[in-house]
Amino acid sequence: MISMRHTVPTRLTLLALAAALAGCAVGPAYERPDPLQAGAALPGTYKEAEGWVPAAPADALERGPWWTLFEDPELDRLARQVEAANQNVAVAVANYAQARALVAQQRASLFPVVTLGAGADRAGGGERSADNSYRLQIGASWEPDVFGRLRNAVTGAEASAQATAADLASAVLAAQGELAINYFSLRQTDAQREMLASTIEGYERVLQITSNRFEAGIAARSDVLQAQTQLANARSDALGLQNQRAQLEHAIAVLVGQTPSTFALPPAPWHVSVPDVPVGVPSTLLQRRPDIAAAERDVAAANADIGIARSAYFPNFGLSANYGNTTSRVGDLFSASAAAWSFGLSAAQTIFNAGATRASVQGAEARHQATVARYRQVVLDAFAAVENGLSATRVLEQQQQLRAEAAEAAGLVEEQILNRYKAGQVSYTEVVQAQVTALNARRSLVQVQADRQTAAVSLIQSLGGGWQEAALATAAR
Repeated sequence: MISMRHTVPTRLTLLALAAALAGCAVGPAYERPDPLQAGAALPGTYKEAEGWVPAAPADALERGPWWTLFEDPELDRLARQVEAANQNVAVAVANYAQARALVAQQRASLFPVVTLGAGADRAGGGERSADNSYRLQIGASWEPDVFGRLRNAVTGAEASAQATAADLASAVLAAQGELAINYFSLRQTDAQREMLASTIEGYERVLQITSNRFEAGIAARSDVLQAQTQLANARSDALGLQNQRAQLEHAIAVLVGQTPSTFALPPAPWHVSVPDVPVGVPSTLLQRRPDIAAAERDVAAANADIGIARSAYFPNFGLSANYGNTTSRVGDLFSASAAAWSFGLSAAQTIFNAGATRASVQGAEARHQATVARYRQVVLDAFAAVENGLSATRVLEQQQQLRAEAAEAAGLVEEQILNRYKAGQVSYTEVVQAQVTALNARRSLVQVQADRQTAAVSLIQSLGGGWQEAALATAAR
């Protein structure tokens, strides 16, 4: 048996050499790219936020359940179901789990691989007696990460996992936002149906008045026909709203992970609450939008890919060790005197591959440039979305005031024209026109109220909901 005293210095020398070389990483150090092109600075404020003084506290969007700002218990109940039961969110959760598993797989490559092998053979032939052979061996192999290829692979996998975590947050935010918009649209439809039902009752009374006047010889038959036409159209509109509500209810059922046949959302009073959304300054948007974070993490992953590609210019090293025994008796397998060991160091270097390595590096660098451009585009789109949300919020608030005035005035006109018709002062055509105008004014008021809630949801989504970039700190662990 060879003395271990002579092998220990050799092993320590090889390990020290591998450790020293492990600091020779060739990948570029990652620096977060500027969110805008060179020479362009982030604006200090949003253009459309002039005069914007939200009443909500500044941390209202940092508490997670942003939908509670609308103060609707039914919406609260449904929104909480989305994260647990929505299937698009479930896909994103599975993708995130897969990305974390890949990180663990890449980290494992930094450590030695230990194997244990055992076997037994029996051979013979002719007049020779059969011989037994037993083997027991333990081995280990390790690839020192001399030029950072493995570490860059881990870094890239971690960045990709963090990007997937941000994609998951985006999927949840999108599903919850779609739910809120569909829910408000459904409540708007309920309000329109209630309003139309009241209108139909009024049309029925007017039809009765017109019929009585016709029978008394005061009004023409055309007045009765006009009243019947108007009533039939209103009833048809009511059926259309019924179909619209059913479709919205089915969409909500799918969002909360239920079949439409087993889901029901009874009509309820519409709580028209529009919160004042704190927008902050543009620079904070970079930490509050998960899609921006995902795009930036893609840049980090692409940067790591450059290091992986460059490491192909340098040799790969490997360390291996084996210890075991081969004997004809089972009892001798664990005999130290019959054991054999080996320890080796290997190196391999590509001499010629017709420029494939250079092309791989150039491709990785080009991909990095593409991810930087995509990151900047996502930032620009985010700024535009917030500006659009602010503009829509301000304009719709002003429109609601005007629509309310118009609806009130149109209602008064309708009442006055009907009284004048009863007194025989105007034709029935003027009554119809006044009724149509009043109904359209009321519908427009209900629509702008729903638009204000939808605009608030869109603005909250543009600001990233309640998400914060700090959530990525533990995403790949």
